[in-house]
Amino acid sequence: MKRHTLVYALIFSALMAPSANAQSNLGLKRLGVAVGFVDPEGLDGTFSLGVFANHGTVAPRIGLESRIDYWGSSQSFFGSEFSFRDIAIGARGKYLFQVSNPKIQPFAGTGLALHFYHSEMTVQTPSGPQSADASSTKLGLDLGGGISTPVGPRADFLAELWYGIASDVDQFSLRIGMSRKLGI
Repeated sequence: MKRHTLVYALIFSALMAPSANAQSNLGLKRLGVAVGFVDPEGLDGTFSLGVFANHGTVAPRIGLESRIDYWGSSQSFFGSEFSFRDIAIGARGKYLFQVSNPKIQPFAGTGLALHFYHSEMTVQTPSGPQSADASSTKLGLDLGGGISTPVGPRADFLAELWYGIASDVDQFSLRIGMSRKLGI
């Protein structure tokens, strides 16, 4: 196991480990969708789509969320085309700050994600188009935060800012979303 992968795993497990007197409230609490703007390192900014699930809390002020996000970017130059996409599957721990206004819930968090990258390039040559593609899977660390606020009895709006650190394509993302409470 690579050293940085072990460090990511230790950070994540330390955040997720409940203390001896902490009570967890785990389960599938909310489902949501998000749209955002992603600015990947070395590529033009693009839009993203995602789904997420809120799994409750592992400790009184630490929430757990799983997610799947997608973004892709295509560029053309001199008759050649290049495309790159990222599908990220991950989990985040969110520290929920205690505030006096119950309508606004700020949070800061960290998480791990597997990034499934795929790139493809098509170059126009005198003998016709030539194509090449490549795929890779990388482990990444997410750092960020945001706010959530209720917009109805069962719906919440959220706004988030995240920075993803992955070995090939670090990425800054700003996203908004809606989640819906499940159950009673």
